[in-house]
Amino acid sequence: MPRALAVARVTVPPERESAYLAGAAELAAALRARGQHLWIFRRPSAPGQFLEFREGPEAATHVASAPTAPEARLAAALQALAQYEPGAEELWLEVPLPADRPA
Repeated sequence: MPRALAVARVTVPPERESAYLAGAAELAAALRARGQHLWIFRRPSAPGQFLEFREGPEAATHVASAPTAPEARLAAALQALAQYEPGAEELWLEVPLPADRPA
């Protein structure tokens, strides 16, 4: 099965950044239990702007309607702290590349 990557662009008010990052750390720990990873990237030229990358072994684990109860609680807490762009979480699937051929 190809790996799946969900990407979201997020804006966090400065006064909520610590809480957002703490919540993201909790969510990352919960996702690790299901073999997923959560990475947060900051845009250095735009204070408060972040990208969230959630990667996992297959698309089925990324279905928004199927988070575990702790994941749903943590995701809701993050959404209360930050502004997610409309359609913020887009799912991308890995494309297997042909094997390298000798030159």
